Amino acid sequence: MSDQGRTAESYHTLHLAPLQATYERMTWRPATPRADRVRIREHTCPNHTVSYEFCLGGGLAFIRRTYRSDGVVVHESEWLRIRDAERLWLRLLLGQAR
Repeated sequence: MSDQGRTAESYHTLHLAPLQATYERMTWRPATPRADRVRIREHTCPNHTVSYEFCLGGGLAFIRRTYRSDGVVVHESEWLRIRDAERLWLRLLLGQAR
């Protein structure tokens, strides 16, 4: 088996870096349907209490946060131009935003 095959098999999913001391506090809103279809482009590990998805819909992008405890609570970031949302997603992954 090639190294590439082993890498693909062992890949689980994205995990968040620890939260930085000077992180940006994101604004989270209750999830509301704004587009007929939403595509999830990337996501963090769903095995944690809080998971995140980078979503595309209606020509814009946003981050969906799902909190699982006694029930499920879903929030969304503001809907942004795709390039701006990609930057926000990267900051979230690096622990620079939450």
